[in-house]
Amino acid sequence: MTYCLEGSCSIQLSYRTIIQRRKVRENYAVFQAVSTPDKSVTLHQRIAQMSYNYLPLDRKWLHFQQIKNLLDYDQLVSITFDAHERILACRQYLDHKQTSSDALFYGVNTGFGFLQNVKIDDSQIEQLQYNLLVSHACGMGEEVPKAIVKLMLMLKIKSLSYGYSGVQIATVIRLMDMYNNDVLPIIYTQGSLGASGDLAPLSHLSLPLLGLGEVRMGGEKMDSESALKAMNWQPIALQSKEGLALINGTQFMSAYGLYCLKKSEHLLEMADLIAAVSFDAFYCVTEPFEPHIHAIRPHSGQITVAANMRKYLQGSAIATTAKEQIQDPYSFRCIPQVHGASRGAFAHVLEVFMQEINSVTDNPNIFPDEDIIVSGGNFHGQPLALALDYLAIAMSEIANIAERRTYQLISGQRGLPLFLVNNPGLHSGFMIPQYTAAGIVSENKQLCTPASVDSISSSNNQEDHVSMGANAATKCLRVIENVEKVLAIELMSAAQALEFRRPLQSSPVIENMLAAYRKKVAFNDFDRVLHIDMKESVAFIQQFKPVA
Repeated sequence: MTYCLEGSCSIQLSYRTIIQRRKVRENYAVFQAVSTPDKSVTLHQRIAQMSYNYLPLDRKWLHFQQIKNLLDYDQLVSITFDAHERILACRQYLDHKQTSSDALFYGVNTGFGFLQNVKIDDSQIEQLQYNLLVSHACGMGEEVPKAIVKLMLMLKIKSLSYGYSGVQIATVIRLMDMYNNDVLPIIYTQGSLGASGDLAPLSHLSLPLLGLGEVRMGGEKMDSESALKAMNWQPIALQSKEGLALINGTQFMSAYGLYCLKKSEHLLEMADLIAAVSFDAFYCVTEPFEPHIHAIRPHSGQITVAANMRKYLQGSAIATTAKEQIQDPYSFRCIPQVHGASRGAFAHVLEVFMQEINSVTDNPNIFPDEDIIVSGGNFHGQPLALALDYLAIAMSEIANIAERRTYQLISGQRGLPLFLVNNPGLHSGFMIPQYTAAGIVSENKQLCTPASVDSISSSNNQEDHVSMGANAATKCLRVIENVEKVLAIELMSAAQALEFRRPLQSSPVIENMLAAYRKKVAFNDFDRVLHIDMKESVAFIQQFKPVA
């Protein structure tokens, strides 16, 4: 089995050669770092600059920043020597166990689910695993986005790398081949109950190993058989336990969760910055951000947001101008409390997901050193289902309060024209973007009904409690994409409103951000198709990086 670790490399290198070259390069990087005359470059930075652009996968802790780098820099993936040896040892142990014992091991030489007590003859083991994958590939709905498919593949490799799953090394290397060569399975959003693992989605993930199902290869959709021929790959002949190891697991829920967390982290930063624009545009008083207030109710998220607001408004002539009002509406005055609470929820959900992706979630689990094969329930998605529901609720509140600020800005108060346009009546101005924001916010309220409180019995009542974490995952992403749209509408409205404060200037941070924004969306002098501006505003939010 071969694969290429370098994105620009057209030559396929052997697994062992890749690892050896990596070690040589890393050793060279250490030498360069030690001998470099540039003392401002640390050893760690030098190694990072010199190393291959790939993510190593084994039993070492995988961090959130590594996940973000994987997506942002289109990194490749590889198991390490440690993972390679652990996978081999576990497979050898399982093979020995089968030949030296007549005991029944769930999913190894038995049927699945309600059929757990049906013994399977040794001559039918490969057929059993094949049948498992093809019978469970029952997904429906939309295709899973490419970035999430890649995360699913990476997370499945990561879970198998611990050496508790009994898979053959060829299977793991093929999964790496698929990831690194952009041969990505077609997976569907519907079909998982989030309990026996993400059975249907992970079956679709695994079908191309057998030359079945469909993939996108270089962006083109094709059947897997054709893709394997194009890559000169042979189908994998699954050994005992492998099918179960592939489709038992929480990688569908986990991948969605990581993708949602990555987007949420950025949107939480943008929400503070956009709120600061609205704050100045609405001519608010800065007293609510006074550090002493937050020191006596020291929720960490609240403290962070208050500090962000002070930072973003520093140097604003508008902020320091004397105001007539003593207090402002809650959507402005309580930005630290509301945004901060969502940050607190984000931190909790991130902790849950980092623990999950650094775990083994298939069943049964094989412990060669302890000489035991144990069947349990690590595939159950309850921790993820609860966390995904929590994240959806927390992020929906960011949109909820943003829509309220938008409503205040268009209401004709504090010297701003009604609907933020000259000659209102002839022009409707920003009347209807707020309608759209209100509709999206209400949709989020409906989507935030928790999926995790639901359950339905399956597999002839053997699987009698399920997490519904897969539904929580897909709707969480929809909520977060909706939040992005509502923030875009607030930004568009706040930028328009701030123009009516001229010649007063806001802070350098805000003015610099608005200068970049105006290259995409112009001031609205008269009615035009605002849908275009709204789409441009979404794209701007996705690409803009707030100041550190």
